[in-house]
Amino acid sequence: MRTVVVVGGSSGIGQAIAEGFAGEGARVNVTGIEAEPSRRQHRDIGYTQLDVSDSAAVTRYFGHFTHLDVLVNCAGVIRRGGAEFTPDGFAEVVNINLNGTQRCCQAALPALRAASGCVINTASMLSYFGSGQAPAYAASKGGVAQLTKSLAIAWAAEGVRVNALAPGWIATDLTAPLTHDDARSAELVGRTPMGRWGVPEDLVGPALFLASPEAAFVTGVLLPVDGGYAAR
Repeated sequence: MRTVVVVGGSSGIGQAIAEGFAGEGARVNVTGIEAEPSRRQHRDIGYTQLDVSDSAAVTRYFGHFTHLDVLVNCAGVIRRGGAEFTPDGFAEVVNINLNGTQRCCQAALPALRAASGCVINTASMLSYFGSGQAPAYAASKGGVAQLTKSLAIAWAAEGVRVNALAPGWIATDLTAPLTHDDARSAELVGRTPMGRWGVPEDLVGPALFLASPEAAFVTGVLLPVDGGYAAR
């Protein structure tokens, strides 16, 4: 039975991916910033509160694993209303989205190495594009893309693969202000060749593939799951 950790797996994309792995029979552990998960979890999924900006807490958490087959990093935030243009707001978002991903990868490495495991990070279409509204989010996701490639190179000889998903416009709590804005939603859907918002479940199949034996020769890849948005 494979052991899987989904960091930021208490809602949205992370929760869907966690449930996908649980449905495949994996032993799944998720973390979230809340004391208790905000949504009901699959009965076979364990939950632990974890702040990815706390290096000591991250180190302690991953120290409980002697081997880890899959690490999925989904913890992330966005700050609206111009907050990301302030030094403190920018630093907060980068510290969680980018530095938090790096902390988890590094802390999990001994357990990943022991299992010849793999990492799936969460990048974004904003790893490719800029954002006039969310500069810290875009910068952090650009950083996740380069971190993914760099760790793939560094850890290949140790038998650890590192890839990332690059979601497009996915309907989650994080994007709720946009899905509820009819004009903005129509603009985004109009730019997406498949003509709809994505849903968290759209990320499950790609994540299962990247963690499967069929992807044994795949590392350092950003896999867009965006309905064709980045193709335009």
